[in-house]
Amino acid sequence: MPIPTELIGSIPRPNYLLEAAQNFRAGKTTQEKLDESYNQAVRETIEQLEATGSPVLSDGEQTKSSFATYPLLGIENLDPKGVVIPFADGHTRQLPKLTSGPFHFGIHAGAYVKAAKRYTNKPLKQAVITASALSLLYPSEEIQGYDRKSFLKDLVAEAVADIRDCFDRGAYKVQLDFTEARLSIKLDPSKQLLQQFIHLNNQVLEHFSSEERQRIGVHTCPGGDCDSTHSADVHYEELVPHLFQLNVGNFYMQLASEKNPEKTLKVIKENLKAGQRIFVGVIDVLNPEVEDPETVKERILCAADYIPLSQLGTTDDCGFSPFEDDTSTGRETAFSKIRSRVLGTQLAERALGSRKGM
Repeated sequence: MPIPTELIGSIPRPNYLLEAAQNFRAGKTTQEKLDESYNQAVRETIEQLEATGSPVLSDGEQTKSSFATYPLLGIENLDPKGVVIPFADGHTRQLPKLTSGPFHFGIHAGAYVKAAKRYTNKPLKQAVITASALSLLYPSEEIQGYDRKSFLKDLVAEAVADIRDCFDRGAYKVQLDFTEARLSIKLDPSKQLLQQFIHLNNQVLEHFSSEERQRIGVHTCPGGDCDSTHSADVHYEELVPHLFQLNVGNFYMQLASEKNPEKTLKVIKENLKAGQRIFVGVIDVLNPEVEDPETVKERILCAADYIPLSQLGTTDDCGFSPFEDDTSTGRETAFSKIRSRVLGTQLAERALGSRKGM
């Protein structure tokens, strides 16, 4: 039985694109020149992903400043000093905060699908940010004339439109990036915040048919940025029973970098439901060493001891360089790791097929 394999999303941007973006923001080049660099980077990324043998492609999020903030492009009713997310190595990321209503997206992710489809006829996957992550934009103090209830109503509508736009533009899969899941447990061990996040995301998902939800997935990890994480100290057993309450067909789970992956696999086995496919992370994106295909194969065989083959898939732990300014991983390293995942998955397929035939 074939084991599906997919990347998460982000690929490190080429140096010429980073330089073009910096020059544009400094007023040293035009939007037209920047767009030329964007188009070149998307085309080259898709071509290089095809060369790895990847059956499902992505634009590598080349034109996003980050996986989390792309919907805020061009929005002016924001203050840059919002929620601060600390990482284990001491660096931080800061979200903006909303200053007035109504809330709307500056761009929907279907635009990225449309751009990518110019360069391939293969299945395209698009990553989108969760409504729960964007709910953090609303400040702790109430915005005059725009209460939190009104904000959440607008947020759900925009998040639905974001996913719908991807499907309308021809996306094969849509992946919700839910990196704040484990972080929420760190911030609130009672898990009330996590439950609020899951309820909000399910409000979005209820707008899609059961067939469509089989083409929607959720990615979870402890955050991967500049070779550091924000919540790796939160154990999966705290998250998984709640995570699987999300009404989607696919779960993309960081696993290769877990200290005790078999412990996590046991929790997955105990909570796995019919109709759910688990794409286990078999590539550690924070480790610069490229895994060989045999290592990937062994990780998959281990996962197959806990997850039925019909519900198993493979992926990378996280996206590579999910923020534009993260240059900690080389572009060629990322493609080499993806190639190893594809080859290792094929080796595991053959091994499991032989095992079944014995």
